[in-house]
Amino acid sequence: MATIDFPYQGFSKEEFIIKALTWADTQSHFAYFNSNDIPYPKDGFRHILAIGASEKLDYRARSVFDELRAFHQRIEQSDQMNDWLVGYLGYDLKNETERLESNSHDLLKFPKTQFFNPEHVLLFHEDKVEILSTQIDLIDTIITVHVGHTKNELSQPTNSVAKADYLTNVEHLREHIEEGDCYEINYCQEFHGEVNMFNPVGLYQSLNEISPNPFSCLQKFNDHYIVSASPERFMKQNGSTIVSQPIKGTRQRSENANEDIRLKADLRNDPKELAENMMIVDLVRNDLARTAKTGTVKVEEIFGIYSFPQVHQMISTITSEMRDGVDQIDVIEKAFPMGSMTGAPKVKVMELIERYENTKRGPFSGAAGFFNGSQSFDFNVLIRSIFINKKTNTYSFQVGGAITYDSVPEKEYEECMVKAKAIFQLIGANEKS
Repeated sequence: MATIDFPYQGFSKEEFIIKALTWADTQSHFAYFNSNDIPYPKDGFRHILAIGASEKLDYRARSVFDELRAFHQRIEQSDQMNDWLVGYLGYDLKNETERLESNSHDLLKFPKTQFFNPEHVLLFHEDKVEILSTQIDLIDTIITVHVGHTKNELSQPTNSVAKADYLTNVEHLREHIEEGDCYEINYCQEFHGEVNMFNPVGLYQSLNEISPNPFSCLQKFNDHYIVSASPERFMKQNGSTIVSQPIKGTRQRSENANEDIRLKADLRNDPKELAENMMIVDLVRNDLARTAKTGTVKVEEIFGIYSFPQVHQMISTITSEMRDGVDQIDVIEKAFPMGSMTGAPKVKVMELIERYENTKRGPFSGAAGFFNGSQSFDFNVLIRSIFINKKTNTYSFQVGGAITYDSVPEKEYEECMVKAKAIFQLIGANEKS
């Protein structure tokens, strides 16, 4: 392990990171995680850049979770320089956790999961970086990289579902709730377009400037890119402790200070938002209980209100202690996909999602993150994210919200537009009406 302090040879930490990301993009695989130093309960992502694939997950006949477990164990038992695994889990892994299927249109054709053991790992701290690599000249390679200034040009997004159809579908979902099929369902819509010019590092920088969040990331897997400004954690492991932090409840921020305070208070006291959050907390408690020691599932905070540059969010924190004989993959598999992006009861609402959403979610509403040995992992919820297939020069992003019996279709649509605001701004598009 090598360590360098900043400034380094005249380069600030920020300049070094841009050079490192630019070089990383010359490799087939990389993953960057950044908390933006935003205060967050249980902290945001560690600041990490993983570059190059020493080994990649190769899943075949068995389930992805079984293959991921075997891959994880093999890396831990090998003589690899590090035991990091980085990647993502796509939403359609639900078809392995439950007896479900996905037949909707798939624009970007992301693999259902991607994980790799990196050749190089950069661990950033306030004024230094630790480097795990066998490449002796890696630092020199990075600092000599020329940073280009290619602009991103993304076409105006097209909505996969007309607004009128969206409103009708919300009404249909309310009917399902009234009939007792479910209590709450997360209904999403996709926007998509063409990529005319693409600079992944620049695109991530721009999104991160518009909407810095504690679980942001930039990932590349050959021709597939994930550019994420996620505010939400799926799950985190620290030793035997598991943390889940679902978000339910959103208000757009105001530039007027008094109005902003009012919006924050309105969120905290909105009966509909409180009910949505409570239902998901109960669902998460049930999910964690499947792998927890008896009596260890606890709600550490409920209805916490946290402010980000674009929105106020209602966040609850639930923890548990892993039961003996349970491993990391068990914990993730039994809770996947996350309740905040499905609803309750989970299996039934996933069936309804398949029925009413007209496109596959792919990596959206899945989870991106990393394992660091057998005692640590951290995964976000892949929302507020753009997904890009460089081979076909196409992009998509999705937004959604929780539908309950009290939902007003027009307001639900407006909430989707609030959540998409940062990405619309990034693309230079107007909100669709």
